[in-house]
Amino acid sequence: MSAATASSSISVATNSLKNVSLSSRSPLPSAISVAFPNRGRNTLHRRLVLVSCTAADGSKPTILVAEKLGEAGVKLLEDFANVDCSYNMTPEELNTKISLCDALIVRSGTKVGREVFESSRGRLKVVGRAGVGIDNVDLSAATEFGCLVVNAPTANTIAAAEHGIALMAAMARNVAQSDASVKAGEWKRSKYVGVSLVGKTLAVLGFGKVGTEVARRAKGLGMRVIAHDPYAPADRAHAIGVDLVSFDEALATADFISLHMPLTPTTSKILNDETFAKMKKGVRIVNVARGGVIDEDALVRALDSGIVAQAALDVFTKEPPSKDSKLVQHERVTVTPHLGASTMEAQEGVAIEIAEAVVGALNGELAATAVNAPMVSAEVLTELKPYVVLAEKLGRLAVQLVAGGSGVKNVKITYASARATDDLDTRLLRAMITKGIIEPISDVYVNLVNADFTAKQRGLRLSEERVLLDGSPESPLETITVQLGNVESKFASSLSESGEVKVEGRVKDGVPHLTKVGSFEVDVTLEGSIILCRQVDQPGMIGTVGSILGESNVNVNFMSVGRIAPRKQAIMAIGVDDQPSKDTLKKIGEIPAVEEFVFLKL
Repeated sequence: MSAATASSSISVATNSLKNVSLSSRSPLPSAISVAFPNRGRNTLHRRLVLVSCTAADGSKPTILVAEKLGEAGVKLLEDFANVDCSYNMTPEELNTKISLCDALIVRSGTKVGREVFESSRGRLKVVGRAGVGIDNVDLSAATEFGCLVVNAPTANTIAAAEHGIALMAAMARNVAQSDASVKAGEWKRSKYVGVSLVGKTLAVLGFGKVGTEVARRAKGLGMRVIAHDPYAPADRAHAIGVDLVSFDEALATADFISLHMPLTPTTSKILNDETFAKMKKGVRIVNVARGGVIDEDALVRALDSGIVAQAALDVFTKEPPSKDSKLVQHERVTVTPHLGASTMEAQEGVAIEIAEAVVGALNGELAATAVNAPMVSAEVLTELKPYVVLAEKLGRLAVQLVAGGSGVKNVKITYASARATDDLDTRLLRAMITKGIIEPISDVYVNLVNADFTAKQRGLRLSEERVLLDGSPESPLETITVQLGNVESKFASSLSESGEVKVEGRVKDGVPHLTKVGSFEVDVTLEGSIILCRQVDQPGMIGTVGSILGESNVNVNFMSVGRIAPRKQAIMAIGVDDQPSKDTLKKIGEIPAVEEFVFLKL
């Protein structure tokens, strides 16, 4: 095959459809139909359709507000729609009422599950979550029923940051404990001697909006601030005098640790027995993020052993926590009942932000706060479905190969296809690669609507390159290659000759396959998870590794070996259905011929 290359740099905030703007504020007509390019005699009639909810007779839509919303937000809604404020409904009452509503606004207390969407009989077009987290909304059901979900992620920022600082100061000076003591008739000044904040090192874990505002305030208190976040732009950190460091360095250096990371599979229980052991003795911990990022039993053990001197917590794994919780009752723990967003100003801000998002969505606008994909025609999804899966999994693989201390900033995507450049719309594929890179360590839900916006917000620069192949254009793509530049890799063999983390894949018989890691050719299905081993190419290696996995009851679904030359270096790619234990992975690493290995979750 001969190939011609067309390279173009993609500005992540400006790749809109030719026929319609995807900006967050540009209004769309009440019904819009955007045609995708044709591709000859086998043309599929492919369209992306967005529909507003203004009735043909000009009547107003109906918005159901199921939980308390600030007056300013309600007023905005009333100027546009018929508003029904019905609080404290039972699930049955909600299901009955929802069939008469075009939009629903909730906070965290109302469960919006599949039954709600089924009961709406197709009328419900928008669900607005007044806040950041959307754990209470069934996103897959919403998308299936053609319902857009939007949230309000920015209005709580200052309130959460201020609460983090308040907890840190109250903890350091034993405010809660001494208050209870005085009210109990005691006067024990010597018992409640605290520590000063000035001159202490604060590690901010998660340097997003809230983490940044906490850092600004801590600098004003005379603290030295360091931060860990693989996606934080270095220039933004340096502008406020913050040093970006690795996760382990943050743990080992900090006098205070403030958590501001989302709860994802990667961050779940990220503070545990192992990580507490790496901390400076006497460290103090503040959490106004998500309860699940701390192993609460491990924190109790760290408090009892003296590794952690004090903790101040606004969030818990289970809310409310049990009354006899050892953590809550611990003498050196200060607790509040999830008050991070609970200021009058934040509540009004959230109300306005979510009201604007819902009204905009009902008007046919595409908001940057949309957290699920817009409706796409069945023909387009059918054709691109396996490539969409491939794109996301290549993004997930690539970001997991990056060493913890180096953030991802430059992403190059190469599409090899026999289709003409103007006959291959890659927006959805680019969005899914962005999703795969960002979502594992973020609470942002990435989709076609917000992918470029989200990438830009995180300083992620994406470029796309097309390689035109000879042959039949029947298949949309031959291969997709993802390269991450200017990063360190935890698996050196994943680096290309130019020093970039590089993974390549293709679709075979409808199934995504990983076909290249760095310069090594492999062939493994992207199902379950993958173990990559660099080894000395010698007889018996497949059997040795397979036996270790079999003894641990880990099922192998695929195995492939790519090598430079016989008896030299080789890469073994092993697809597994289950996550091997640490002991199992350790045994693989102890095989003399294995030079390095990495486990990657899909």
